[in-house]
Amino acid sequence: MAQIVNPEIEDYLRKLYDDGDPVRLEMEALAAKRGFPIVGPLVGRNLLLLAQAIGAKKVFELGSGYGYSALFFARGVGTDGIVHCTDTSEENVRLAKGFLTRAGVFSRVTYHTEEATAALRRVGGTWDIVYNDIDKDGYPDTVDLAYERLRPGGLFITDNVLWSGRILPGQNDTAASTRGVVEFTRRLFGHPGFLTSINPTRDGVAVALRV
Repeated sequence: MAQIVNPEIEDYLRKLYDDGDPVRLEMEALAAKRGFPIVGPLVGRNLLLLAQAIGAKKVFELGSGYGYSALFFARGVGTDGIVHCTDTSEENVRLAKGFLTRAGVFSRVTYHTEEATAALRRVGGTWDIVYNDIDKDGYPDTVDLAYERLRPGGLFITDNVLWSGRILPGQNDTAASTRGVVEFTRRLFGHPGFLTSINPTRDGVAVALRV
C-alpha cells in the first residue's frame, strides 16, 4: 500500500506535537497493543485546532471507539461544550469513560451505544462538527446526513479518505470498504453544499465546510 506521508516527516511531527499528556499516551499504547485504529496525535491536533477555530460547542462523532478523537474534541469545545459519541461496544464505552474521566472531560461527553448514523438521526439537532469514522462501506450515506445536521459554517470531518492508497485506480481494489471510500469522496466533492479539501496526514482527512 502507498505510504501517504514520509515516515521521517511523521516522526518529526509526532515529536514536535508531543505534549507528554499521560492519558493520550495511555490511549495510544492500548491502540498499539490491541491493533485498534485511532487517528493518532497528528490528526488529533488538527481536530483540536479545527474545533477551536470555528468556536465549536457541539460535536457529533459517527464512530468513536474508546474515545481517542473525543479527547481532542472535548478539549476543543471547552467546559460549556458537548461531544456525542457512538460505539456499539460496551467495553469501548467503559474504557472511554475511564480515559476521559482521568482527562477531566467526561462530563462533556455522551455515549450512544447504537449504530452511529441511526444515533444521529434519532438525536437530531444542529451541530458545529460532524466527525465520521464508521465502517467504510457505510461512508457514502453519511454525506447527506451530515449536511442536514450541520449549521452553515460547520465542518464535516472524515478520516481514512486516502485508505492507504487503495483508492488509486491502479490498485484495482474491489473490496466493499474501498468502493465505499471512493464513492463517498465522489459524493462529497460533488455536493454543492460542501467546500472540501483533503489533508494527507496519516491516512487522509477530509474537511468539508458546510456552506
